[in-house]
Amino acid sequence: MSLLPSVEINPTRTPDAAVIWLHGLGANGHDFEPIVPELGLPRGHGIRFVFPHAPAIPVTINQGYVMPAWYDIKAMDLERKADEVQLRLSAARVHALIEREIANGIAAQRIVIAGFSQGGAVGFEAALTFPQRLAGLLALSTYLATADSLIGHPANADLPIEIHHGNHDPVVKESLGQRSTERLRALGYPVNYQTYPMEHAVCPAQIADIGRWLGARLG
Repeated sequence: MSLLPSVEINPTRTPDAAVIWLHGLGANGHDFEPIVPELGLPRGHGIRFVFPHAPAIPVTINQGYVMPAWYDIKAMDLERKADEVQLRLSAARVHALIEREIANGIAAQRIVIAGFSQGGAVGFEAALTFPQRLAGLLALSTYLATADSLIGHPANADLPIEIHHGNHDPVVKESLGQRSTERLRALGYPVNYQTYPMEHAVCPAQIADIGRWLGARLG
C-alpha cells in the first residue's frame, strides 16, 4: 500500500513522538498546519506533526463532485450512510503511516491520532483497531461512523480519547458527538468530552486545550 502524501512539520531536535492529524471533507493536509505554532508546546519539544492529504473521490452528497475525501457520504444521515469499505481503507492507510513512524524509531506509545470531522471518523477506526498501544486519540467535531461495526483491538482498549465539539455546529450536530461519547463509554473506553461556543471549526480556547492535552500525552 502506497503511503498517503503528507505535510510534515518536524521539531528542531530528533523527534521522539508523532501526531498524525486528518483533515475534514474537501480540505487537505495544509488545513491544520497553521495550528502547530499556536499549541503552546514547550520549546525544544520532540513531536513530529504529519498531516496527510485524502485522495480525491466522488462524493454523493455533493452531486458526485470529485474532492478530497476519506470516504463517500451517501446521505446527510452521517452515522449510517458512510461508505464503511472506503472508511476502513483510509484507516488502513493511516495504519501504514503509524507503521512508518515506528520504523523511523518512534514508539507506538508515543503516537497520537487526531482528526477533524470526516477525518475524525477515520481516526476513531484507525486508532481503536491498531494492534499496538498508542498514546491517545483526539476527535474534533466528528462522529463514530462505525458505531455498530467497530471491532477494537485489545491493545487500545483503554486508549485515552479526547472528544471536542462545537455546541453551535450546523454540519455535524453536537448530538452526534454526544452519542459517540456514550457509545464509546459503553464499550469501556475512557472518554473526555468537551464543548466550545463555536460552529464547525476550532477556536483559540480549544487550541490551547489541545496543546495541554498533547503535552500530557507526549510530554
